[in-house]
Amino acid sequence: MTQALINDTLISGSPEWLAAKRQESLKLFNDLNTPTENVEAWKYTQVDVDFGALRPHGKRDRVSGVEALPERVQKRLRSTDVGGYLVFDGPDVVYSTDLPADVAAKGVIFTDLKTAVEQHADKVQQYLYSVVPAEVPDDTTIAAPGTTPSKSPDPSEGKFSALNAALWTNGAFVYVPRGVEVELPLGSFRVMSEAGTYTATRTLVVAEENAQVTFIDEQDSDELPGTYAFGAVELVVKAGARVRYVSVQNWGKGVTHIQRQRGDVDRDATLNSLVVTMGGTLSRTEMQSYLRGQGSDSEMLALYFANEDQHFDHYTLQHHAAPHAHSDLLYKGVGDNQAVGVFSGMIKVDLGAQKTDAYQKHRTLMLSSEARNFSVPQLEINANDVRCSHGSTTGPVNAEQLFFLRSRGISKEQAEKMLVTAFLEDVLSRVPLKSVVKYIEGIIAEKVGAN
Repeated sequence: MTQALINDTLISGSPEWLAAKRQESLKLFNDLNTPTENVEAWKYTQVDVDFGALRPHGKRDRVSGVEALPERVQKRLRSTDVGGYLVFDGPDVVYSTDLPADVAAKGVIFTDLKTAVEQHADKVQQYLYSVVPAEVPDDTTIAAPGTTPSKSPDPSEGKFSALNAALWTNGAFVYVPRGVEVELPLGSFRVMSEAGTYTATRTLVVAEENAQVTFIDEQDSDELPGTYAFGAVELVVKAGARVRYVSVQNWGKGVTHIQRQRGDVDRDATLNSLVVTMGGTLSRTEMQSYLRGQGSDSEMLALYFANEDQHFDHYTLQHHAAPHAHSDLLYKGVGDNQAVGVFSGMIKVDLGAQKTDAYQKHRTLMLSSEARNFSVPQLEINANDVRCSHGSTTGPVNAEQLFFLRSRGISKEQAEKMLVTAFLEDVLSRVPLKSVVKYIEGIIAEKVGAN
């Protein structure tokens, strides 16, 4: 990655504070090594990137109407009920809908991040990089959003965060003032249309005290060999606030997807997250909740279906830094053909975080003897009055259930489809967004039908 690239494409158009941050992040990126199998957090996933050859996705112009968008985007916009939507093609917004007037009148801001830097600089500068910094700080020294964290670079995780911090071009920005509840979800639909390129996007969602909002983040594309999507998601959940974040990754074959999502959850606040991974050839998703405040709550759900030669890696952290906090993680996946699934999850309880209540469960259904799965659930407990549990199971389709269905005249293929759908359903049953659940069920049906 050359200094000229970031100077020419980003720094010249950035305000001074952002330009400085990009420069700092680029330097860190160049100083850090790409993670290898010798790094525990990346033991089962190797990302082969020629950073010097990375080529940014080409510019795209806005379209005049929804009918000019790709058919799959049109279908999603017609089938979902949202209060506002951004559609990105590569780095650019090509279509958007406005917030309802009554919502905007309450001070809610929903726009692309590039525009937010220009029009809402005070809010963006206060929170940008506060939850997902260029490097991952020592978890005991994370500062409150809006302040400067005391950072300690971690070479095992910082390379791609630094890359995104330096090179992000756009993304979504959501700001909900104190006490405001946004009833309809807000969302973005990101597509890529140029093979052999990369995009770097960043999402920033801020819910002030006692605010509520739901954000849906979808990614989709056709087959795009040699293409990379680098993402970062920052979720600021202030005291008493409630944020629901949904990520649906359905990139086409040939895409490498690397994204870190981190939520900072304050006193009596709640963060509900759902990560759905279905597409791309290699996907590495990190979902982390930092339970900063007493009485905070985090629900972390995920489902994935890897087939053919797909490699899906999920890395999670439930970090309890305050007493009387609760977290619940349920990740369920399916592996078929020669696919590889990786799950590494940590429950970390700090000294003084008494009365922690934390759960972690990961289950994988294997449809092929050639598929592989690596599961590493972990606990790090530094308090003596807690309730924490973790567990992981990996196994084939239940033979008795399969026999029961086949004895009633159902084919083996159809019986397996039914069992896979039922296996994943208990995750979806916990998501109160009917249009999103229906969309995900359609993707699952396509994946199962391909077997």
